[in-house]
Amino acid sequence: MRLSSLTDYAVVMLSAAARHSSAARLTAGMLAEETGVPLATAQKLMGRLAGAGLLSSARGTGGGFRLARGAASISLADIVEAVEGPIAMAACGEDGRHDCALEGSCRVQPHWPAVNIAVKGALNGVSLASLAGVAA
Repeated sequence: MRLSSLTDYAVVMLSAAARHSSAARLTAGMLAEETGVPLATAQKLMGRLAGAGLLSSARGTGGGFRLARGAASISLADIVEAVEGPIAMAACGEDGRHDCALEGSCRVQPHWPAVNIAVKGALNGVSLASLAGVAA
């Protein structure tokens, strides 16, 4: 399993945000400069992470972003799902029908949900605090 560059950048940016004071308001420009993530990508990700409830935003003077909750309560699974969508190792493990020639007769398909739960559980066990190297 390999995560997309966007997910990798989101982890890097949120880790940087976690190393700032919880009261500090951060901008996409600040985090882009600090992390090396391209500004346009940082802006896109900050909006997506805010939409997923991982960042809170404030407009106007003194506005910006900050973590919506403590870094210890944000998991790697939260970040992955904010960028990639639901964690699923195979498309057939998700609800609904999929374009697979084996769908009607596959004996493995019923077991993918258990695999997905195990992977998500492992990612839930890694906190943003541990990734950022900050006290929980």
